[in-house]
Amino acid sequence: MTETATTTLSSKGQVVIPEEIRNRLGLKAGAQFVVLGDRDVVIFKVIEPPSRSEFDRLVRQARGIAKRTGMKQSDIPKAIAKVRRAK
Repeated sequence: MTETATTTLSSKGQVVIPEEIRNRLGLKAGAQFVVLGDRDVVIFKVIEPPSRSEFDRLVRQARGIAKRTGMKQSDIPKAIAKVRRAK
């Protein structure tokens, strides 16, 4: 980290990322983050959607695994329901 700044948590739980940090990181309105918290440390990690080519690669990979394991399209709703019940 090369810059530090202070900010305040609002009564609604909102945190403003200082302008100089937003500019340096290229953050725009609507940017999404994963938020990690441990004791007195909070980390915001920007979530960026995969590029089209990366998405296509992930789809090919998932289809290949499904084919090798014998999974059929009709198995998908059952698998989703099973995972949801486990939560």
